[in-house]
Amino acid sequence: MNTRSPEVPVASRRSLLSLLAGAFFVGSPPAAAAAVEAASAVKVVYHSDDVARATATVRMIQNHLKADPGARIVVVALNSGVEWLLKDRSDPRGNPYEPMVDDLATSGVTFRVCANTLEAMKIARDAIHPEAGIVPSGAAEIARLQHVEGYAYYKP
Repeated sequence: MNTRSPEVPVASRRSLLSLLAGAFFVGSPPAAAAAVEAASAVKVVYHSDDVARATATVRMIQNHLKADPGARIVVVALNSGVEWLLKDRSDPRGNPYEPMVDDLATSGVTFRVCANTLEAMKIARDAIHPEAGIVPSGAAEIARLQHVEGYAYYKP
């Protein structure tokens, strides 16, 4: 039986130690607790590239947040997945997407839309929901969130 603890990557140990050290030097136990909580929060990037999956994606994110209210969720939309993040759009049943996006944003979910897609689909930047930011490339943003910021990837 292996009784060794699992290896923690050096970069992760350094990040956690930096957060803890910073909180310690501030001299505030709540700051230290917040630093540990931020370091341990589950971070997930939801990849949205098909408007037909928008309502299911919203439901999955709502369920995710019910199970883990502290999760940090970013939705990156590209291709037809940007359509549910446009102003005045509705699902096939006529339910507007905007209130769904507003509710998720209130829960801390952030939204990013691919500028390449907007250009290819000839969508004006001001047509995007106000809660959504624009990134140069949706694919590059997903990769960056995974590689640089340690986000898990989820494709509904």
